[in-house]
Amino acid sequence: MSTVQEIEAAIEQLPRNDLFKLTDWISSKFSDAWDNEIEEDIKAGRLDHLAQAALSEFRAGKTIPFPQDAE
Repeated sequence: MSTVQEIEAAIEQLPRNDLFKLTDWISSKFSDAWDNEIEEDIKAGRLDHLAQAALSEFRAGKTIPFPQDAE
C-alpha cells in the first residue's frame, strides 16, 4: 500500500481532468461514508438526545420557520 505522501505526490502529477475526476470520486466516497455513519448513529440511538432537544424547543415555541424560497 502506498503512503499518503506517495499518493499526494502522484496526485500532484495528474492532468487537470483526472484531478477533477478524482476529486468527484473522493467527494462521493466521503458523502457515502458520512451518510452511513449518520444512519448507524441514528439506529444506535446516539442522536436521540438531539432529536428530543429539538422537539422540546419546537413545543416550547422557541423555533422560527424557515424563510420561504423566493420565486
